[in-house]
Amino acid sequence: MPAVYQAITLGLLIAILGGCTSHATAPIDSRSNQQGAGTKTTSKSSSSKSSATTTKSVQTDHYVVQRGDTLYSIAWRFGLNYRDLASINAIRSPYTIYRGQRLRLKPAANQPVAKPVALQPRPSVTAASASATAPAARAVAKPVSKPAPAQAPAPKTASKPATATPQKPRVPAYDGKWVWPTRGRVLSRYQASGTGKKGIDIGGHADQPVKAAANGKVVYAGSGLVGYGRLIIVKHNENLLSAYGHNNKLLVKEGERVSAGQMIAKMGSSGTSRNQLYFEIRKNGKPTDPLKYLPKH
Repeated sequence: MPAVYQAITLGLLIAILGGCTSHATAPIDSRSNQQGAGTKTTSKSSSSKSSATTTKSVQTDHYVVQRGDTLYSIAWRFGLNYRDLASINAIRSPYTIYRGQRLRLKPAANQPVAKPVALQPRPSVTAASASATAPAARAVAKPVSKPAPAQAPAPKTASKPATATPQKPRVPAYDGKWVWPTRGRVLSRYQASGTGKKGIDIGGHADQPVKAAANGKVVYAGSGLVGYGRLIIVKHNENLLSAYGHNNKLLVKEGERVSAGQMIAKMGSSGTSRNQLYFEIRKNGKPTDPLKYLPKH
């Protein structure tokens, strides 16, 4: 009997140990599932990151017009030719834009650049054209009316000679002649390979006169471009624009025509740490060396 009890006891021990071994394998399967779940989470995070990156790139393809923007200032901000920006968005001259308007900065993929349609002047309605387009009406005989009695002519009064209102002299068109926008030492020169703004800095004192460097039209006057302070942009012809930054006070408004040497602002330190003028010239939307245009000192 003791041998039988020993055999039974040994069998029970083997069964118990076998059950423990079978139960110990469960955490291994659970850990494997947790790893799979972790991988799924990582993939979702990666997808979210990719989506955010895509959204960011899409946002850089557009710009929402803010208060004070002009087509020229937006093109200047993003280093574009204003004519290309207008063409991409089918905006016609005089390039009017509106606050909240969403502008495309790049042409849509696989789509031709939209060409702005020239404005067609509306025919003016005159008496002749109105009568020509109106349907013919039947002639109606009017009763003959008696002539009104003749009245005595009114006594003539001495008329004063009309005074001519003084007109502002017309600003001449761009003639290729340039003058220095202000007097002072050139603090930094144009660097084609440099990063950031590509113009020249001219030192001076507060409220020193800043002048238009050539004949043209003011197409931007404000402080909406970061890093330029109070800025003026002048359009000289279809290809050339010039900019005057860091001013203390602006003396001209958008749409105003200016002549070379005309005072347009007062020097200041807006957007910088010292009194100076930032001067830049762009040709077809690209910065060019201003010293190639300005006369030698």
